Amino acid sequence: FLMPVPDVDRTRLFVCIGGNPVASAGSLMSAPGFEKRVEALRARGGRFIVVDPRRTESAAIADEYLAIRPGTDVFLLLALLHEILGAGLEDLGHLRAHADGLDDLRRAVLGFDPRQLAERTGIPHERVARLARELVAEPEALVYGRVGACTQEFGGLNLWLIYCLNAVTRHLDRAGGMMFPEPAVDLTRAYGSKGHYGRFHSRVRGLPEFGNELPVATLAEEILTSGPGQVRALVTFAGNPVLSTPNGRQLDRALAGLDFMVSIDPYLNETTRHAHLVLPPTSPLEHSHYDIALSGFAVRNVAKYSPPLFEKPAGTKHDGEILAELTLRLGSEPGLARARARAKQAIPRMLGPDRVLDLMLRTGAYGTEYRGPLKLLASLPGLGALRKQLADPDRRPAGLSVRRLTESRHGVDLGPLRPNLLRRLATRDRRVQLAPQLHVQDLQRAAAALRAAPPPLVLIGRRHVRRNNSWLHNSQRLVKGRPRCTLLIHPDDAARRGIVDGAMGCVRSRVGEGRGAA
Repeated sequence: FLMPVPDVDRTRLFVCIGGNPVASAGSLMSAPGFEKRVEALRARGGRFIVVDPRRTESAAIADEYLAIRPGTDVFLLLALLHEILGAGLEDLGHLRAHADGLDDLRRAVLGFDPRQLAERTGIPHERVARLARELVAEPEALVYGRVGACTQEFGGLNLWLIYCLNAVTRHLDRAGGMMFPEPAVDLTRAYGSKGHYGRFHSRVRGLPEFGNELPVATLAEEILTSGPGQVRALVTFAGNPVLSTPNGRQLDRALAGLDFMVSIDPYLNETTRHAHLVLPPTSPLEHSHYDIALSGFAVRNVAKYSPPLFEKPAGTKHDGEILAELTLRLGSEPGLARARARAKQAIPRMLGPDRVLDLMLRTGAYGTEYRGPLKLLASLPGLGALRKQLADPDRRPAGLSVRRLTESRHGVDLGPLRPNLLRRLATRDRRVQLAPQLHVQDLQRAAAALRAAPPPLVLIGRRHVRRNNSWLHNSQRLVKGRPRCTLLIHPDDAARRGIVDGAMGCVRSRVGEGRGAA
């Protein structure tokens, strides 16, 4: 949850790779009204550049659109870093004394041929070199990558190289660059910020865990493959993995053979139709709402609470009540351990979600209870900087609570994003690691792909505004109208294959096929 987002309202050069914020309202970067933000960016002399294989809605309003070959973002990023590191133009800014691995990163990047990299992307090398220098020269600039850069063969490398690119051009954790929001309810504080990777692996394919989670692509095979540890029961909660995970047909087949499945969901859909028991929660209008997840990725620190509009009907349960009951009834710990588990679950059940939220707000960075422990710490010797921070009126907590947010119908503005990475950094040695071995070693795979012949045609995904991944298709009002299950293909590629506009096309892969109007 500690992830940087674009400081879009103060930047002067916004480079967007594989994102479509005009259609998604920013998606993970919570920035509604993105078109107006681009207008403001342009009014202050800035530019918005979009890198994408498709001329998206965002590309249509961009100052410059760079049409990249699908799946070659990693080569573009390596070429940009090569231009900067090879010429000694890097500048880490305030992170300089707190970062390791710059020399390792330089050696890894300079092992590539920049012209070969640019050639594979389809973007002229001269334009790549100029873009690198533009990022170095502009104090308020950023490079932002989203779903298009993630969901591909080199998604992990792409995101790492994007962070490196922002870091070496002094645009990480800096106003106008990529910054870290500090929400009123901070999940990095609530759940702990120490991560881990590869502590255990999936049973069938041996894929590593990340933060105690296995890739959902392994779920079907874990159900279908017999032997010790085979998954025979499943709980789904507000999800539709048959539509939203890779090889959904295989998962659809796997779910049909489970011994038991329960779904917490208000809809019967492609996934929940397999459930032996469906537990429908209350509707969104019957419970309060506070956005804990996306507030951690907002382009401005804000807090907003929405009380329920209606009382829930008798006999219904909120999501949290259902989950608490399931946890208690599924508990298998003997004796004292079971009693402790029950007590641990009883506390939030007695408090309820609003009182838990109130506690998290009050003990958060903007809460009424936040200053007490800080004042005690500030009185200790050698903590003058903390005393100075407490005296700064811009850093005084806003005294947030559920009561205050209830009285503030339109929410509370907590101010623009501020540099905070060094204070919140959670690596083991509390230093920025520019060249983790996991990523550096994976560059060998990218080098092999660069040497291989490029595929003749590549299929990419896209998102529809009215579908919101696999959720909103339950609403007829949103899915009615012209069919949107269409295949978009470049006219030149279509002509070579004898495809005319409006004709039915078929796309086949090793796992199945799909048809749609071209």
